[in-house]
Amino acid sequence: MSDALSPMKLNHLSFPSSDPARTADFFKTYLGFTIAPMSGHWILKRPGFDVVIEDVEAEAPQWPSSFHVGFELPSRADVESLYTRMLADGVPMETAVIDHERGSRFFCRAPGGVMFELNTRADAAPEYRGTFD
Repeated sequence: MSDALSPMKLNHLSFPSSDPARTADFFKTYLGFTIAPMSGHWILKRPGFDVVIEDVEAEAPQWPSSFHVGFELPSRADVESLYTRMLADGVPMETAVIDHERGSRFFCRAPGGVMFELNTRADAAPEYRGTFD
């Protein structure tokens, strides 16, 4: 590894939203972030990194259709539970829970339009388990 890249960790992700309050609430309600509203943007915190939600008022962002952010959950039961909760709350779903060789997952859209993948690697096929670290 090059000294120029060492050490490096994820610092933050930044998302524009025309409805930052609803977008921030999605992160809090379903992804366990804490919220700190600030002038012109919202800071959302999780251990290890932050998410910045920028208020773009009337400018709704146009996300590429396949762009998404993935979060990993500990088990298939956790994936299914979150899917059921989000579905009941009216979160726009892109898929049902999918059985996949790299682990179970589903895709949904947060307010503001960004797509999320919620997955687990706990049930990944044996040939993929050694590729995750």
